[in-house]
Amino acid sequence: MAYSAKIGPSVLSSDLSQLGRECERMMECGADYLHLDVMDGHFVPNITFGHPMVECLRHSIGPDPFFDMHMMVSRPEQWVKPMAAAGASQYTFHLEATTNPGNLIKEIRESGMKVGLAIKPGTTVEELAPWAGQIDMALVMTVEPGFGGQKFMEDMMPKVSWLRSQFPSLDIEVDGGVGPDSIHRCAEAGANMIVSGSAVVSSDDPRSVIALLKNVVIEAIQKRSLDR
Repeated sequence: MAYSAKIGPSVLSSDLSQLGRECERMMECGADYLHLDVMDGHFVPNITFGHPMVECLRHSIGPDPFFDMHMMVSRPEQWVKPMAAAGASQYTFHLEATTNPGNLIKEIRESGMKVGLAIKPGTTVEELAPWAGQIDMALVMTVEPGFGGQKFMEDMMPKVSWLRSQFPSLDIEVDGGVGPDSIHRCAEAGANMIVSGSAVVSSDDPRSVIALLKNVVIEAIQKRSLDR
């Protein structure tokens, strides 16, 4: 199996006036990567930040942290080059936001970033399947994208299970309402990249929450390996 357990705090849940420091704090607490939510007010109702903020973060915290850009934007093609120049590591766009995923995947890869492909709760996993062999990561949203603090949608887990069965070595990410209460269902379904917002960032002890999430995923990966 080519995939491993990775925990990525969603830094949008942190104190945005201290974003650089908050990113450093998450990495110090054992985060494997940082999940950065870009919202444009069109694809989703909310607005967050863009590539200038990413560039500042990269300068502030250095070259090592992996920036997983979750591009909740209506024209994902527009921001590939600016995000690559700003220091993004992975460009995760929504299947619903483009009419030509193949071209976009190629453009992202040519810009030097990894490719992530996300689907909303209302999009079937079969619609993502034709592109699964060309991407580095599939993101199954477990809430409607756009706002934090929503309840985890357990009925998205069959999508994760199907992807894991069809594409055994693919990185599969879940995002939305994921924390200690829901991590077991995500891990058992086959998710290995775990985005967690307030459950980690707002915790009194983020290090222990990250460790708990990671251990559950590691155990599930080991069990899956033994069951094969």
